[in-house]
Amino acid sequence: MVALARKTLVYEWRRFLPAILAVGFAGLLQLLQIALVLGIFGSTSLYITGSSADVWVGFPGTQSVSLGRAINADLQSRVLMDPAVERVEPYLWVDGDWRGAHETGGVSVFVSGIDTRADGLMYSRVLSPALRARLAEPDAIVVDRSAMDQLGVDIGQTATINGRQVRVVGISTGLRALGGVNVLCSLDTARHLDSDPSDDGPTYLVAKLRDPAQAEAVAARLRGDTAFGPYTAWSARDFANISVRYWLFDTGAGAGVLFLAGIVFLVGAAITSQTLIAAVNGSVREYATLNALGVGVGALRKVVLEQAFWVGALGLLGASVLGIALMLLARSQDVPVVLNVTAALACIILVMGLAAVSGLAAMRSLRRADPATLLR
Repeated sequence: MVALARKTLVYEWRRFLPAILAVGFAGLLQLLQIALVLGIFGSTSLYITGSSADVWVGFPGTQSVSLGRAINADLQSRVLMDPAVERVEPYLWVDGDWRGAHETGGVSVFVSGIDTRADGLMYSRVLSPALRARLAEPDAIVVDRSAMDQLGVDIGQTATINGRQVRVVGISTGLRALGGVNVLCSLDTARHLDSDPSDDGPTYLVAKLRDPAQAEAVAARLRGDTAFGPYTAWSARDFANISVRYWLFDTGAGAGVLFLAGIVFLVGAAITSQTLIAAVNGSVREYATLNALGVGVGALRKVVLEQAFWVGALGLLGASVLGIALMLLARSQDVPVVLNVTAALACIILVMGLAAVSGLAAMRSLRRADPATLLR
């Protein structure tokens, strides 16, 4: 009976083509939604994942990197006292108002003050050594390529942040931010741009360990000391997950995306089930003949489920090929899309679940596969 399901799909492909296209289109939407969600909300942890620090130290209760507050600068000596710590760097976050050379209006920018040494920890995975060296110049900044039009500036031109003049010395890629524009500069430049007089210390301290596997243990040890005022510590992985979860679940933006994904699944299930039902109805006399020859309804149901499985597999194959092509196109245009193994498996499960639901709905049509219909 399994061979019958495959042969039916081959010889009656025109009947099943709409169902394959429906499953494929729904799968493509799910795939692109997942990739966009991971890319957009994953950019909130770029400051962590794009750096090589193993432990982050910041203000207690911080829910995202962008929501940090100044901590005691003397904490740097406390972190260095831990035997597992190899080196420590300050990281300064400044919220800025950008005014470009052209009329672009005010643009919200996130200024990152980093150590400009060639072996600096911050942005070590997305910023080239040559660009880091240029940031050592006074009032020098680096911006992301995708934000050039938004900022209305080019290399060598000047602008103002919080009323202070800066100069663009380089352009990087992979620095797209959510809700603003990332601007990189040296620690001295960031302090010059900080208009908040209460910020008398760094926003974060980032530490490199001799053994990165001890990140959790080192963070726990640092959290146990309260002699330097309010602060806490996270491993880089934990802090990245905290930032992504905040934007995905606590801001409402992620809930809207998840709701839309559910709508896509329901609509895809409805369309696919109707096309499968139509295909089964078109073969009802053949099913009735098999029933008259002694094939039970249970066996016929297995045929329909087998057909639904192949419809889902073929639709998933088409969605994967087209989805990969579209994601490559999106990356070439600096659109943040990310797809990992877990997300890909989730998409496969959703698509095959969609096909299974459609197959169960189509099985109801087998009630008409009665041998008596052959006499009409």
